[in-house]
Amino acid sequence: MADTANLHFPILDDIARDLAGDVNFPTCLDAAILVRNTLKDPFAELAQVAKVISVEPLICSKLLRMANSIAYNPYGREVTDVATAVSRLGLDVVRTTSLAVALDQMLKSRNLRAYEPLAKQVWQHSIQVAAIARVLARRLGRLNPDEALLAGLVHDIGIFYLLYRAADYPFYQIDPDALQALLIGWHESTGENLLHALGMPETIIDAVRDHDQPSNVENPFTVKDMIYFANLLASRDETEIPGTPLAPDTPRQQHDRERYADLLAEAADDVAQLQHALAG
Repeated sequence: MADTANLHFPILDDIARDLAGDVNFPTCLDAAILVRNTLKDPFAELAQVAKVISVEPLICSKLLRMANSIAYNPYGREVTDVATAVSRLGLDVVRTTSLAVALDQMLKSRNLRAYEPLAKQVWQHSIQVAAIARVLARRLGRLNPDEALLAGLVHDIGIFYLLYRAADYPFYQIDPDALQALLIGWHESTGENLLHALGMPETIIDAVRDHDQPSNVENPFTVKDMIYFANLLASRDETEIPGTPLAPDTPRQQHDRERYADLLAEAADDVAQLQHALAG
């Protein structure tokens, strides 16, 4: 059998070329990145933001639905235009929701159909990590909770991108072990490089970098710290990469999990809210 480097060279070479130029991802994700880049401009006006969002009908409809939900519209004053919805939700919620919708749609793309069960499982893990990270940031009060949520949503984006590109290589569909080896060995570096190409903030990229590696964090201060604890607390029923055996906890990991175990009940509500926002 060929060594690992030779086995995966064709797809990794193609991905390297992709990330050096125009990233090949579904249109909905392109729209989400456009929304994010527009919101980075401190001089962007509300009308400009609304115009960018309106380019992608799915993102537009999801934001309107959220703006009219009980959480954001307790008095029943319905909004029907994007600008008012953006104003009601706030820019952090708009930025995060746009990307969440785009990633959710990517799971439904033709390229991921062959890997749909695995992709859905990883997406559920991502949603859970995102919700736990937001709850932890909210509790500690040191970070913007929506930034922690965003980092959780994209911390495994490398897996989705590898699966998306693997659809062009039938070899991976007939050899699950090779696919698993590709994901285990390359999802972190692929995710990091992809987020660089998409212009994500360095704090988010840093949180994705080596997020599966053991860490010694005494007091969580950074987005990376939030993702470490959230990833640790996420359901142990399923591994981050389905089919991968769970490594036994180190004493430090067990201690860290116990420190914030009470977050899980609160995070369950956040998971439900996020799933509701993406549904329908």
